[in-house]
Amino acid sequence: MRHAHRVEVVRAAEAAAMARLPAGTLMQRAAVGLAATCARLLTGRRGRVYGSRVVVLAGSGDNGGDALYAGAALARRGARVSAVLLAPARAHAAGLAALRAAGGRVVAEQEAGLADFSRADLVLDGIVGIGGKGGLRPEAQPYARAVRSGAVVAVDVPSGVDADTGEVAGVALRADVTVCFGTYKPGLLIDPGASYAGAVQLVGIGLELPAAEVLAPQHADVAALLPVPGAESDKYRRGVVGVAAGSARYPGAALLAVAGALRGGAGAVRYVGTAAEEVVRRFPEALVTEGGPAGAGRVQAWVVGPGGGEGAGRALAEALAADVPVLVDADGLTELARLGPDALAGRTAPTLLTPHTGEAARLLAGADGGGGGGAARPPAAEELAAARLATARRLAAAYRATVLLKGSTTVVADPGGAVRVNPTGTSWLATAGSGDVLAGLAGSLLAAGLSPLDAASVAAYLHGLAARRAAAAPGAPVTALDVAAALPAAWNDVRTAAPEPSARDVPGRGAGPVRTWRAGPGPGGNRG
Repeated sequence: MRHAHRVEVVRAAEAAAMARLPAGTLMQRAAVGLAATCARLLTGRRGRVYGSRVVVLAGSGDNGGDALYAGAALARRGARVSAVLLAPARAHAAGLAALRAAGGRVVAEQEAGLADFSRADLVLDGIVGIGGKGGLRPEAQPYARAVRSGAVVAVDVPSGVDADTGEVAGVALRADVTVCFGTYKPGLLIDPGASYAGAVQLVGIGLELPAAEVLAPQHADVAALLPVPGAESDKYRRGVVGVAAGSARYPGAALLAVAGALRGGAGAVRYVGTAAEEVVRRFPEALVTEGGPAGAGRVQAWVVGPGGGEGAGRALAEALAADVPVLVDADGLTELARLGPDALAGRTAPTLLTPHTGEAARLLAGADGGGGGGAARPPAAEELAAARLATARRLAAAYRATVLLKGSTTVVADPGGAVRVNPTGTSWLATAGSGDVLAGLAGSLLAAGLSPLDAASVAAYLHGLAARRAAAAPGAPVTALDVAAALPAAWNDVRTAAPEPSARDVPGRGAGPVRTWRAGPGPGGNRG
């Protein structure tokens, strides 16, 4: 897992470390790791550090100090380093002195600073640190808009990105690489902030940190959760997932949800709905009936809602009455928004909701209006997408259910406060029916015995990985069935991947290890 901690937690850990270490140790560790990353980038791009043009954008405080010290280290290796002070009166004095002593120069004029910025081989963004809120101040905004020829390396977080949430409230400086210290920050893993961060590299600086609230699973984590049949397994012991989906208007949703469910680890798929004939023709292994969930027979989990149309209300009511986990998607979510959270109040089995931001808006309005058709006006979907972490948490708390919020970054939140961020996916997943496949896959994992948090996390990961495989490099249009067909290969990719060394996966230890994390090529996530 990649562990991400809030700023408040990081500050407390830093204070504890500074109390037991010599003054300036943490900053020196951070600067060493930052300078090493910059040197590797310059060597990779130009073949050497010597003679490279480096610009340090230094704001006030320790973030600017980290950048200035790293600039000094590069200057000592022969780079031509210039520092642009965005807050000259509050620049880090010791860092500035170190830069000057190493031969770096200070640029006083904005016009000269912008000219250096545009010509630089590498720019260090030390304008605003992890405590910054809101977009860039006016004096820094020209650098976010200027043409650049070199790489931008953000110090701990791209300036203008909220480190806790990934929200971007104004202008922000987009980075090619972000070097973060001690631990990942949630805003580096969640869009829109993740799209500004580029490749994220973690440098350990010796922080002692508590358990993280936000996690990003990796291959080894997902592999450990995959349901694998044993020698004595049969189709019933592996779990049966019920799928209530499709309608006269949307029969394809039933096929897509069943396609995902068949590849999710359950031993059998039991379909109910109006598309039974189409389903059994395409998937003869599926068990089908034209009735509703109440008369379908025993299942270990239900998937309700994809393409359900007018029948979604009845299917939802019957599935929720069963004492098994229920995944609610698409038209089922529309019905749930009309009813409000009270519809789930009496349930003892868990519920998993899988909205996109438009459906999330309706669900939140339903929660605010108390259900019963008296829902409040929905918030704008764009606002919810810009605050994905907060949106997922609000929904989980309001409905007392686990929520998989789909989008460019898929966020899974449970009512207890745990959050997982999906690092896989591709923008090619923005295609009709991909969400139906995801719903079937996650429901199958529920039926196989995974908790809602684990089922949602594993399903999002495999779904995104399968889409990458289907789209291939450099990327091509895919259909939802292409994604479903690629799921077995994605499953095998995860199971056969060599586990990563666990010692290097723990944030905050030591001053040397550097880890790189990227949420995939370009916009990713699970869509549909």
